[in-house]
Amino acid sequence: MRFLKFMLVLAILIAAAVGFYVYLPYGPSSETFVEIAPGTGTPAIARQLQQAGIIRNAEAFMALKEWKAVAKSGGTLKAGEYRFDHAAPLTEVYDRMRRGDVFTVTLVIPEGFNIFDIAKAVQDAGLGSSAEFLKAERHDADLVQQWAPHASSLEGYLFPDTYKFARHATPLQMLATMVKRFDTEAARLGLKGDVERTVTMASLVEREVHIDAERPEVASVFENRLAAGMPLQTDPAVVYASLLAGTWTGVIHERELHSESSYNTYVHPGLPPGPICNPGLAALKAVMHPASTQYLYFVADANGATRFAATLSEHNSNVETYRRNAHP
Repeated sequence: MRFLKFMLVLAILIAAAVGFYVYLPYGPSSETFVEIAPGTGTPAIARQLQQAGIIRNAEAFMALKEWKAVAKSGGTLKAGEYRFDHAAPLTEVYDRMRRGDVFTVTLVIPEGFNIFDIAKAVQDAGLGSSAEFLKAERHDADLVQQWAPHASSLEGYLFPDTYKFARHATPLQMLATMVKRFDTEAARLGLKGDVERTVTMASLVEREVHIDAERPEVASVFENRLAAGMPLQTDPAVVYASLLAGTWTGVIHERELHSESSYNTYVHPGLPPGPICNPGLAALKAVMHPASTQYLYFVADANGATRFAATLSEHNSNVETYRRNAHP
């Protein structure tokens, strides 16, 4: 009888210990980050968590890991940075690390963002300074060597998407991820031939219109003008020239239409020397498969749609209609 009582008391004590160390919430009341380096073993992870005040006891964490392994419900604990901001049971901490529920910062890059836009988004997200990002994108232009062997910038190849980065991601890591996404989409599209030309043209199409259905027609206008030896006369390229020069004020001035920049498509015939932004799928597809038209001109109407014209007189009429509707 005495033995049975002893075993009962022992079982109660064990259950209490398990409840205390495993199920009773413990942890920080304010934001705490713990970064687990790749290759870190369970004992070191447990000690790191205890030292950071995330768990009560390192031995209890290791015991839980062993119990999960025996029960075949465990798994490898994932490296990365974890964010803790509330008390939690040991099981919750363990499960998060088994899932690899690491902390990341979301960075949204819309279609048509240029390197300056992306650099600002990086800084606004708290992922580093815009100046360091811009410096890296020029220094690491060889990331796109297979597409643009002589590129001095990654402009055009930082694919628009929603990215998730670790807080301490370097500019190179972010740039390499965006370029890798471009590589994936380029392969999916079957992008080949003169890729530099395609991406540069797509960047102009991307910035000129915002309605996907109109992009193939805009691409046809550019192709027709190039074939006819006409300057493209596209304002977004002029704006980009000013951005590169650091003189952009938000409005195109007359002097900018006459600048000697190689991106000034009013002065220099042909395409600019490189992309002026990072185009999305719709713009790339439009350039790969432009519409078959005789159009040489286009202008937006009062509703934001685009009116196309094959002759200058027709274009002038469209422009006049636009001005009348814009300023009744």
